[in-house]
Amino acid sequence: MKKTFQLLLLSTLLTLPLAGIAQAPPAPVSVDEAKMDVFSASLWVSGTVISRHDAQIGAETDGRITWVAEEGQTINEGEPMARIDDTDMKLELQDNQAMLESLRARERFLKGNLERLNSLALRNNASANQLDEAQAELDMIIQDIRRAEVTVAQTSRRIDQTRVLAPFTGIIVERRVQVGEFVSRGNQVARLVDTLNREIRAQAPLSVSGYLHEGMEVTVQHQEIGSLSPVKRVIPVGDERSRMFEVRIAANDPAWVVGSPVRVALPNSDPRELVAVPRDALVLRGSEMFVLRVTSENTVEKVNVATGIGLGNLVEVIGDVNGGDRVITRGAERLKPGQEVVIAGG
Repeated sequence: MKKTFQLLLLSTLLTLPLAGIAQAPPAPVSVDEAKMDVFSASLWVSGTVISRHDAQIGAETDGRITWVAEEGQTINEGEPMARIDDTDMKLELQDNQAMLESLRARERFLKGNLERLNSLALRNNASANQLDEAQAELDMIIQDIRRAEVTVAQTSRRIDQTRVLAPFTGIIVERRVQVGEFVSRGNQVARLVDTLNREIRAQAPLSVSGYLHEGMEVTVQHQEIGSLSPVKRVIPVGDERSRMFEVRIAANDPAWVVGSPVRVALPNSDPRELVAVPRDALVLRGSEMFVLRVTSENTVEKVNVATGIGLGNLVEVIGDVNGGDRVITRGAERLKPGQEVVIAGG
């Protein structure tokens, strides 16, 4: 009787619903889409943000420095960066102008004298020799006046050159002279840098030259942040020692300060159609490599893959993965095929 009761109790318990036993909740994961597109393999090279206008501005005349702009000061195109003492030149200009006026007075006298001789010649009171001599003297004084005018213009230009003008708008980065110093023509006065017109200078191996052309967009990474920028110029001349050539890329981000280091991804193969996934989607377990795909029922599906070329943060996968497939990038460590998941933020 007791044994029959125990069997009846066990049978009753087995038929009761398992309402009190909680099932494991779906595992939270982060996903990204596999991308099918035309890609090229990339080679990362170092680059530097430079200014398109970076010049050491020199003096155009000799003299003593009377003023130099301060470091960090913005100078607009055509404004003075420095001034040179022009006192002696202004005195020289006054002397040149006085000489010019003296010659012009002499010219007026000679013209009047020639007119009188022409009048006398009409009455046969002046010889042809006198006329020729007066005309020659007038011609010589005219040439002297022209030379004096050139001298005045040259002195005026030297006075203008005592103002060292900015050839473009920029910032004074460094003063090479101080007030009171004497400079000669050609001596550097200050370094002027245009911080608005910038570009990236990168050195690339000759092996990628065939895959680059002006206007194509490449990935530029600055402080772990990537963006696309167009190639502005390709200079297809390699250095004999390094076997590298220069590439210039637009620097459109205002956060890129002149001198900042960047990394540039340059194409290293012909473009072809392929499927790529984020590198975080790859799972390595022993000798296996696979991705975990999320089905339309939000369950996990294991897909074995092989890898191809690297594409920055992406990598080519060869296997049963199609563009648009949702692959798990976070939370795949303990998942098993068929397990239900919930997409974080979805």
